[in-house]
Amino acid sequence: MDSRTKRRLSPGQLDALARRAVGAGVSASAELTDGYANAVWRLSLDDGRDVVLKLSPPPELEQLSYERNLLRMEAVVYELAAAAGVPVAELLVAGFDDPVLGGDYLLLGALDGVSWNGTSPDGETELRRELGRLLARFNAVTGDVFGYPHAGITGATWREAYLAMMGALLGDTERYPTALPLPVDEIAALVAAASPVLDEVTTPQLVHFDVWAGNVFLDLTGTPRIQAIIDHERAFWGDPLAEFVTPTIFSELREDDPLLAGYREVTPLELTPAALTRLDLYRAYLYLILLIENGPRQYPEAEYARLRDQSTAALTQTLARLASPAPADRRPRGDTPSRSSAAS
Repeated sequence: MDSRTKRRLSPGQLDALARRAVGAGVSASAELTDGYANAVWRLSLDDGRDVVLKLSPPPELEQLSYERNLLRMEAVVYELAAAAGVPVAELLVAGFDDPVLGGDYLLLGALDGVSWNGTSPDGETELRRELGRLLARFNAVTGDVFGYPHAGITGATWREAYLAMMGALLGDTERYPTALPLPVDEIAALVAAASPVLDEVTTPQLVHFDVWAGNVFLDLTGTPRIQAIIDHERAFWGDPLAEFVTPTIFSELREDDPLLAGYREVTPLELTPAALTRLDLYRAYLYLILLIENGPRQYPEAEYARLRDQSTAALTQTLARLASPAPADRRPRGDTPSRSSAAS
């Protein structure tokens, strides 16, 4: 999607950046437009390599508070995820504060697979199960602090960090007024009242938080399999349960979802009533991001309208659930597994 945050570089600028980064020039380039924030190009280098260049917005352009230094967090995640056995693109160079263009960039090895978005391969149930196993490995990476350390939004506890993240996001509406289903103060009060359930989370774990079909690459040369998970820029340290929000966006996590089954093959996960409230807190956070980020990004109205309407409707429903005390017997829909099937 087009966005004001995406920079435009000439062929000469792309060539010069590649030469600074890896000592090879660019013989051909093509912009990749599926992303929402950073400018991305696939480059063919004159040494025979194909690479992907990801360039941050101009440093003088204001973004949302949590978006400070996004590519620096993403660079860290590539290394951590690969070490955890999660397939990712190879990080070739991470350049920060580029002396010519300003801002940050990543140079990655190009993938030869296809994006899951827009394709319907055979065996999607097994692919979703495989994705669950990979996300469990991703979430098994632990850190030292909750939140977004690269953006300076952190907390000693997960509740403290989440409320700081939500406070920063809601605070961004002062710079970027956004139509929301409730006043900002009421939203803040709702999430604060529900936030004690977050105290169940005691260890900062790596959360991608943007695993939609466009960020999963598939290898379809034989039996379909996941080649790589990409675009780790929204990642934070927090509750691994938040990982299920984007793959079930505008919907809900069901007990019979193969994603959940695959996750449970690696680590136990029980969807208790408290866990479902935590999921709603993370849904509220994601839907707010999707609404408020249009302020700095200024998406084309024709492309953004559907996403805005879906996010507004989903946020309205989520806030209504948070406003009503969850019944003690609240459970997700779908077949309820036995305790043994929910554990690794």
